[in-house]
Amino acid sequence: MSERVVLITGGTGFIGAYTAAEVVERGDAAVAFDIDTDTTILRKLGVADDVEVIEGDITDPTSVFDAVKRSGASHVIHLASLLTNLSNEYPRRAIDVNVKGTNTVFEAARTFDDQIERVAWASSSAVYAPEDRYEDPEVDEDDLVYPETLYGAAKEYNEHQAEIYRDNYDLSIVGVRPTLVYGPYRESGSASAYAQVIEGPARGEAVTVGPKDHVFDWQYAPDAAQAFYRAATVPEADLSRTVYNACGERATLAEVADVVREYVPDADITLAEGESAPWNHHMVMDAARSDLDYEPAYDLESGVRAYVDVVRAEAGLEPL
Repeated sequence: MSERVVLITGGTGFIGAYTAAEVVERGDAAVAFDIDTDTTILRKLGVADDVEVIEGDITDPTSVFDAVKRSGASHVIHLASLLTNLSNEYPRRAIDVNVKGTNTVFEAARTFDDQIERVAWASSSAVYAPEDRYEDPEVDEDDLVYPETLYGAAKEYNEHQAEIYRDNYDLSIVGVRPTLVYGPYRESGSASAYAQVIEGPARGEAVTVGPKDHVFDWQYAPDAAQAFYRAATVPEADLSRTVYNACGERATLAEVADVVREYVPDADITLAEGESAPWNHHMVMDAARSDLDYEPAYDLESGVRAYVDVVRAEAGLEPL
């Protein structure tokens, strides 16, 4: 039995719950730290009884420090964040949560440096500039970061402060840039709107989605969880970077709709032009493959199929 205790901030949320399930599956102890103690997603993933939940606010340093001390965490996966839409709506709150909250996690790692071996934290593909800023749309970790959203700007700042904490305090801090993370039980963020191209037809509902021709990188939730777990636990000697792109499979909404129709032939999907999405998903993840041994377990077809099956079961419909 592993002696790792993994504290997951935002651990009862969408990606947090999948990450907690990954931690449990790996045989480690999972502790979810969250302002919301609703364990519905953990329960639906079958791990609620295996995950300790600590209520706390990421903007309250005392709350965070207490959780680290109480849990005895050896590793922290920091996911607590206000997503793009809420960051736009509540910019000051977004700075408190996304920037100051991340700083508090790094400060906890510095304070408890004899206890915490590694912090893995969620950056984002939103740190990249719009596609027209690149001669080659294929971007890796050495390419320009120039976000056009407040959410992306906070993540870029956090990448800088992570470097400072690594260099000044000799801490092991690893960032992960996930993409459009989709899957059952996501209820917020831009990805939840785009994922209606899958979820609506699975429930037998008509949907209108766009922008139909924008290329997204579709990362099924268990794969995002895998990336964070690997970033938290691979040996320090294997790391060549402080932040890693972690991807899924690229496809337009129109192409995803075609996959959905393979499984739900009567799917009523209207594809709209829509506004272009505010971030770049043409990311190269050679470094994550080599250093983190990260490889998505789900391609687009298997991810859509798994998603549809869960949604139909939740709705009391026959499986495919």
